[in-house]
Amino acid sequence: MTSAVTSDTSARPGYGQLLRTPGALGFVLPGFAARLPFGMLTISILLLVQHTTGSYGSAGIVAAVTGISMALSAPLMGIFTDRFGQTAVLLPVVLAHSAAVTGLAALALLDAPLWALALAAVPAGASVPQVGPMVRARWAAKLEGSPLLPTAAAFESVTDEFTFVVGPVLATALCTGVHPAAGLVTEATLTLLGGLLFAAQRATQPKTHAPSATGEKRAFALSFPGLRVLIFAFLGIGAVFGGMQVSLAAFSEEIGNPGANGLLYGVFAAGNMISGIAMGAIAWKIGPRRRLILGYIGLTAAASVLWAANSMILLGALGLVVGLCIAPALITGYTMVEQLVPANARTEAFTWLTGSIAFGQAVAVILAGRLTDAHGSSFGFLVPLGATALALAALLALRAKLAPKAPSRIVNASAQEAAPASGTAPAAPAKSQVTERVTIPAEGRTTTRTTDVPGSRNRVNERGIGHRVPVTVD
Repeated sequence: MTSAVTSDTSARPGYGQLLRTPGALGFVLPGFAARLPFGMLTISILLLVQHTTGSYGSAGIVAAVTGISMALSAPLMGIFTDRFGQTAVLLPVVLAHSAAVTGLAALALLDAPLWALALAAVPAGASVPQVGPMVRARWAAKLEGSPLLPTAAAFESVTDEFTFVVGPVLATALCTGVHPAAGLVTEATLTLLGGLLFAAQRATQPKTHAPSATGEKRAFALSFPGLRVLIFAFLGIGAVFGGMQVSLAAFSEEIGNPGANGLLYGVFAAGNMISGIAMGAIAWKIGPRRRLILGYIGLTAAASVLWAANSMILLGALGLVVGLCIAPALITGYTMVEQLVPANARTEAFTWLTGSIAFGQAVAVILAGRLTDAHGSSFGFLVPLGATALALAALLALRAKLAPKAPSRIVNASAQEAAPASGTAPAAPAKSQVTERVTIPAEGRTTTRTTDVPGSRNRVNERGIGHRVPVTVD
């Protein structure tokens, strides 16, 4: 079980202070080991299936099926995690994933038909352990109400991006230098060992939220409008990842330098990491909703010029800018979950966002692949542009739903003020009581706080005893 950590708000939030949070390293390090294989999965499938079938198209279909099945199963895994706990879900999932990936590798080596490979990809993707959302849920429980929460979101974004830089490099080296199936075998092994190690860290798990004996209904993350808006926005971010992967590879082929693909994608990923590190080091004074919209405007603007790049240097520079613009939108979106969704549905909420990225990436891989096959890499770069433009339009139109539910104030006059004794001199202006009813998303409940406000007699008489005054919270 965990409790909120009260941090010194006067101290500038930073990574050093974050990692000194009691118990943090106990789940951060195993969490990294458990999520590193996720960055190896797609590229390992692509390289193995392409080797056995001789077709990038077939390999792309199998990889896309894996991503889509993961996106569809992730929220269900989040629901079970919120209800039964991370360890109870993680143990069977890592066992199932290791078996499914091993089976997929065996089928590919046996030259199984495409339909069989696609069928085997379904359990391989559906059983991907949602370690990233689980780590974020632990940070949210540890840092409830702390100014370090955005720093934690930035730290997790950098960690994710690091896995997507190291994972593909490791998988490519194994598949090309050891054996075509070595990448998938290593992914299955690391998932099993890392997942078991992370599951053993029980002390920092968020508390479970099983249905109460009073019949109170559990909150489902998708019932909160703000999360639905974030899900749509994260589809655009996923489309950027998928579109960049395909289009950068196609561009490298077009210029006669296939090896440049790794360098170009590395520059793109490095931009995301640099921006993520900076996001966590800044003490922001503007609200997260405004940061999200501004970040998405920058991302859409950067994506709008990718199609015009005609040289490796120019495309590398533009890719760096796109990477720099991803982190502000991505990190801020994850940070807003703490405000928009109560604790008993938070892991589910994180898995919806992670699944949305995976789904957007899978669809973008298919669309960009077809466009590049038909018209070249320039048309493939239109996929990130179109997806981010649609997501930005949705954010602007539905931005009101991203505001946390505002608490309210009930202003009550004291008895002496409201009903002065007959025949007596007027009493001195009495203090009125201001009772704030504040909704606490983290606990899914409403509490009250009463304070005395002197000199407010006229306002109370004017507005009426018990008048509810809304308090706006951005």
